[in-house]
Amino acid sequence: MDPRWERLGNLLVEYSTKVQAGERVLIAMIEPETFPLVQAVYRAVIRAGGLPQVQFLSETLRHSLLRCGNPGQIDWVPEMEKAGMEWADVYIGLRGAHNLYELQDIPAETLAASQKANGIISTLRWEKTRWCLIRVPNESFAQAAETDLETVMDMFFASCFLDWEQEVKTWTAWAEILNRGREVRVCGKDTDLRFSVQGRRWVPFGGTNNMPDGEIATAPVNGTEDGHIYFEFPGVLGGRLVRDIHLAWEKGRLVRAESSTERDFLRSVLDRDEGAKSLGEFAFGTNPMVTRFCNDILIDEKIGGTVHIALGRAYPECGGTNRSSIHWDIIKDTRENGAVFLDGRPVLENGIILL
Repeated sequence: MDPRWERLGNLLVEYSTKVQAGERVLIAMIEPETFPLVQAVYRAVIRAGGLPQVQFLSETLRHSLLRCGNPGQIDWVPEMEKAGMEWADVYIGLRGAHNLYELQDIPAETLAASQKANGIISTLRWEKTRWCLIRVPNESFAQAAETDLETVMDMFFASCFLDWEQEVKTWTAWAEILNRGREVRVCGKDTDLRFSVQGRRWVPFGGTNNMPDGEIATAPVNGTEDGHIYFEFPGVLGGRLVRDIHLAWEKGRLVRAESSTERDFLRSVLDRDEGAKSLGEFAFGTNPMVTRFCNDILIDEKIGGTVHIALGRAYPECGGTNRSSIHWDIIKDTRENGAVFLDGRPVLENGIILL
């Protein structure tokens, strides 16, 4: 087995989740290809004195539910998954990659109903456990990233094995500067969007909730969004690629939501609940080793020099209050044509953070 899996398993248990003796640890094995990392994480939990339990999930199995299930089955919140979040002190989600178009034949309203049920589980994870999610690349992932597996694996491991303590020191210092600001303005291609961050906190994410990690996030003040934003990269959610998304708000009210693909799906997501129409997050990507867009949000939102917003649920640690069954991150590429201003002062310009 590649020794990097063992190193990564130790990192997830010892650094990311800090498993203690006697703690109950739910390890979600999502797709068979994650098994080498499951082994490494399981061993690390045992060495830490924890009590590991492995759960198997798969997007292929979910496809069968969505294609053959009746509305009651599709709306169903699985009791075992729900109970697992109640049982666990720590949740480690090893999310294997899958065919990006696995769910392409599923109607938008069916997929939206399933995403709502999944949102209930993810909310419990946030509320009940210490958690960390990791996307485990494979051939499907490499194809989505339009490269070979060796290249994407090298990028993946390099982005996981940063000096996290040193990076967090730098990002914390940047967050302290950002905490002094009141208004953010994002500019770029077809973009001029403003919102207040007054009274909110900027939080650096350094390998505890995601791996690889690397972002500094806050929660916009809902009702202050004003302007428009265009996304060069597709929004990826529930196996759908929503391309050329344009969103616009006027005095906090969403007035425009367009895309060149998956329009019905975009509308169904925004109509999920009232909170889905508001910004739950704004963040800078800060991982210098993530350089390639892979059509996978767990990786792509960390691309150094980019920014992203999330529609829906806000991080409470940032002071956010927006509630929703979704949290949909969408990335804007600011590395060549983009800038972010804080109270009129540039803090990011063409991919370079100026803090």
